[in-house]
Amino acid sequence: MIKHIVMWKLKESAHGNTKKQNAQIIKEKLESLDGKIPGMLKIEVGIDFSETNESADVILYSEFETKEDLDNYQVHPEHKAVIPFISEARTERRVTDYEI
Repeated sequence: MIKHIVMWKLKESAHGNTKKQNAQIIKEKLESLDGKIPGMLKIEVGIDFSETNESADVILYSEFETKEDLDNYQVHPEHKAVIPFISEARTERRVTDYEI
C-alpha cells in the first residue's frame, strides 16, 4: 500500500477569496475525487484550526494500492483539473509518499 500526504500553506487571499474560503474550496475539490480515481483506496482532507506559524493550512492524506496507481492519479484528468486552483492559492507545498 502507498500513502500519499501533501500539506499546503495558503496565501492570505487568492481567487478573490480569503485563506479560509480557499481552504474549504480545496477540501471540497479534493474530496470530490473520491471514487473517481482507479486504485485510490482512501482520501481525507483536513483544514488546520491551530493557525500556528509551523502548521500547514490544508493537508491531504490518501492511500493507493500500488505506486503505479499513485502515478496514474498524478496524471488523471480529474486530479489535474484541481491543480491550477491549488497552485494559485498556495505559497508552499510539502509532499511525502511512502510504502507500507
